[in-house]
Amino acid sequence: MDGRQLLKRYDAYKQEAHFLRDQSRFLRGERDHYRREWFFTQQHLNQALESNHKLREENRRLRQQNQELTASLKTADESQSPPTPHVKPSIKRRGKKPGRKAGHPPALRPVPEQVDVHQPVPLPADSQGREACPWCKSCLLELKDHQRLVEDIVPAQVIVTCYHTRSGWCPWCRKRVESRALEQPPPANLPHGQVGLNALATAMALRIAHRLPFRQVQRLFLDLPGFSISPGTVADQVQRVAAWLEGDYEQLVLRLRAAPVVHADETSWRTNGKNGWLWTITNPTHTLYHVDKHRGGRVISDLLGKAFGGTLVSDFYSAYSAIGCRKQKCLCHLLRELVESAQESEGFKSGRFFPQAKRLIKQMLRLKSRWGQLDDVQYSARVRTLERKLEQLINVSYPEPNASRIARRMKKHQKELTAFLWQKDLDGTNNAAERALRPAVVARKISGGSRSKNGARAWATLASLMRTAGQQGQGLIDTIKAMLTAAWASAKPPTILAGG
Repeated sequence: MDGRQLLKRYDAYKQEAHFLRDQSRFLRGERDHYRREWFFTQQHLNQALESNHKLREENRRLRQQNQELTASLKTADESQSPPTPHVKPSIKRRGKKPGRKAGHPPALRPVPEQVDVHQPVPLPADSQGREACPWCKSCLLELKDHQRLVEDIVPAQVIVTCYHTRSGWCPWCRKRVESRALEQPPPANLPHGQVGLNALATAMALRIAHRLPFRQVQRLFLDLPGFSISPGTVADQVQRVAAWLEGDYEQLVLRLRAAPVVHADETSWRTNGKNGWLWTITNPTHTLYHVDKHRGGRVISDLLGKAFGGTLVSDFYSAYSAIGCRKQKCLCHLLRELVESAQESEGFKSGRFFPQAKRLIKQMLRLKSRWGQLDDVQYSARVRTLERKLEQLINVSYPEPNASRIARRMKKHQKELTAFLWQKDLDGTNNAAERALRPAVVARKISGGSRSKNGARAWATLASLMRTAGQQGQGLIDTIKAMLTAAWASAKPPTILAGG
């Protein structure tokens, strides 16, 4: 290799050395820059961690205070007044789709038992008298006959009946006696006609059972049969009909007092703008509504009577303790309170009381559903096992406020939590009473309650009789007409059935 080539290689190495030296200087500068950035970032991170730690401690302290205040408020509400209304949380529905499963036979309306009108519907004919297509006038082939059943209703019509009656003075009764037809309302000296039996029964069903406002009842009567009636007249007729059926309402009270098991619940009901309460007592064949301004134990004692010998199923409201009878407390209410307390308190949710109590309640309900599947010895042994688990659960001291409060309540009503396990026809929940209150709650949301004490009494009377008729499988309109006809008669037979 000659000298020129050596010089060229030397220059190339020299240039590469200058380049690497400059790049090294640049990288050292960048390194120093990022070292300073890392130092400041580390300082900010330490400050953020310290601030986060302080916020966590403050959050933990505030959550603990919130739990204590919530527990104290719930304890005060249980002994003084009902909880204030609140917005219900969204319900998480299960993945199951509504309706029947695919492939299930359809649920169709029953086939009519008889045909009232046979109406032939012929095809159009051509010029030669042959049946032809209504569109292209071609002659039809392969003719078939069909039967298409159509069910319809007859348009309503107002019928005015003039009853020609006679009257005379009775010297013994010291009053004038007038003849009256069986379906004729009690006579009244009015310049216009009285409301007849069918109109009364329909108006009561629309107002009470279907919860229509008075003006909507008036509008419906005017639209369908052209029957003119004012909202005030509808309100007056509701009170008149309720007064006529007062005896049926009293029979209903006696039926429930003699029932072996009843469910009871209450909800708010405003009368003339003042807060009050709507009570319900129900069993599989009868339902009683009662509007009262009080919410104390005296109300349920007066409704069931001091000699009530059945079992009362209710929630944990203290008023139901005023009546001395066998009781069963609603496990669904208890389970719902456990879940709500777990949503409000992480300490309650992570503790051992919540999962054990929830599991025990579900085991009791599941065991009752197997009544009849197990023999008496196995069933009784399992019931006693669950009772021992309940006693062990409630006889432990819990530091968490919610767990301590619910455990005290369960200990207070220990025998009333498992009574349904020993009686076949006794339910462990109060769902029957809540279902009975649901139509009343809808009516309250529509009308806002009652305008007067007499109106509230009338609504409770008619709503009790109509729901009882539905429970016993009676037709609503026909039942109202039968009760009114019996009430107007001199000798009144019983109209409320004794059983289902």
